[in-house]
Amino acid sequence: MTSRTLHRRELKGGHVLAAMLFFFGAIIAINVAFTVAAVRTFPGEDERRSYLQGLRYNETIAEREQQKALGWRAGMEIIAAGATPQLMVTFADRDGRPIDGLTIEGELRRPATTRDDATLTFTGEGDGVYVADISSIPAGGWTFHGVAQRGAQKFEFERRMTWTPPR
Repeated sequence: MTSRTLHRRELKGGHVLAAMLFFFGAIIAINVAFTVAAVRTFPGEDERRSYLQGLRYNETIAEREQQKALGWRAGMEIIAAGATPQLMVTFADRDGRPIDGLTIEGELRRPATTRDDATLTFTGEGDGVYVADISSIPAGGWTFHGVAQRGAQKFEFERRMTWTPPR
């Protein structure tokens, strides 16, 4: 008959220290990896120079009051029926009459990232209607920020939209 001897390992302080260092080292490494990935995909500032915009907030309030005095209204619609999908923006004054002769600058922004932001070029169609091509815009949620100007008159507006390209 052979006898087997069991060797029991003793748990020593060095083993406990190594296990704790490994555990906390793994946690710290994972946290650093997630933090780096988060900052690379969204740096945290959606508006450029937000601090400077805050400093001139009283000017912004005055501009909004001037815009309110104009009485302009803006509407937005996606036209996907034709060969080229278009974003249609309409303008009317406080009496409902169409506003022509505007210069419109527009930008589509993703709510959570600046990666897909796109500047749109609008052309006037008459009767207060302005259109821009959106065929190169990927599907998803967007925020449209537009500025319409005619001489010294300025009108800023923003709308949310969801775009699903036709198949």
